Amino acid sequence: MRIALFTGNYNYVREGANQALNRLVGYLEDKAGHKVRVYSPVTDTPAFAPTGTLVPVPAVRLPVRGEFRLALGVPRTIRADLTRFAPELIHVATPDILGTRAQTFAIRNGIANVTSLHTRFETYLDYYRLGWLRPAIEAHLGRFYRRSDHVLAPTPAIVEELRTLRGDDHVSLWSRGVDRTLWDPSRRDLAWRRAQGIADDEVVILFFGRLVLEKGILVYLQIIEELRHRGVKLRALAVGEGPARDRFSPIAGAVLTGHLDGPDLARAVASADIMLSTSVSEAFGNVVLEAMASGLAVVSADVGSARGLLTDGVSGVLCAPLNVRAYADQVARLARDPVRRAAIGAAAREASAAFSWRAASQAVAQAYEAVIERRS
Repeated sequence: MRIALFTGNYNYVREGANQALNRLVGYLEDKAGHKVRVYSPVTDTPAFAPTGTLVPVPAVRLPVRGEFRLALGVPRTIRADLTRFAPELIHVATPDILGTRAQTFAIRNGIANVTSLHTRFETYLDYYRLGWLRPAIEAHLGRFYRRSDHVLAPTPAIVEELRTLRGDDHVSLWSRGVDRTLWDPSRRDLAWRRAQGIADDEVVILFFGRLVLEKGILVYLQIIEELRHRGVKLRALAVGEGPARDRFSPIAGAVLTGHLDGPDLARAVASADIMLSTSVSEAFGNVVLEAMASGLAVVSADVGSARGLLTDGVSGVLCAPLNVRAYADQVARLARDPVRRAAIGAAAREASAAFSWRAASQAVAQAYEAVIERRS
């Protein structure tokens, strides 16, 4: 099968979404025997080397989030390249202008088209004072997902949501995986903690992910301040990089690692004690799964993505979103109870075994085949 994949960001900024897309392309070409051609904006400083064949699409810098690029359509050169490739299926991963035009190209040319949901874009708007746009964005997203032959969603809850939206069953689960060799409790390193100035008796509260407002940074910082007010001996640790980095400045002693990769990244995460995930915008929550595999106790917002990963009180703790006091209560309890913290971390590590990259990618390949068969 020849598959064209359109995405707004394949490798120029590292995200959970494009990590999954690169894993998928590797599986489709190396294991399933398909041929994939990826169309995406690029930059001169990509975050990592792309998997497979990447065709650059002209794009402009976004005004509010300058690290991202926006393609303004499917130019003639890209349409010509796509025509030569003659895909049997077009997979669109981002509901932007490029993705919408690629979807239209597929429909007009009788090509099967599949979409996948990776990000709850409608939840981002309030963080940038654009909440007034939400009705229009939600209307666009509804139309976008209804126009496809099939939709891939990251959690069972979103699968059901999209089935209701579409009024059919042409929606299936595309979960995610985790490398449990990389993300492992054995990577915890007291020497690394000490090198960061962290005392042995300090409980390290991890913020893990891109440092952007929509990941719940402001709520995380409020919780840290509340815990300090209660006398909890802690250290804030932010593993990641992004434009909201300066928001951590008021937190005395906060450790900011910046961007890390591979074993260095896994060591920093495993060396924390509790992961605090306050984001309400996640579609899946890759960083939560990676923290679970690393043996951390996770305290998370009670949202669909977290409920798909954590069992409350067993492999993690769920809190009412935005309730700073509720979060602080749970984190303080874990901070003062290392035995319970270890038990939850061990259960999280065990629960992470259910998530395999190979199984996730196989599910996508099977969905492609079902779409082609249904159309034929």
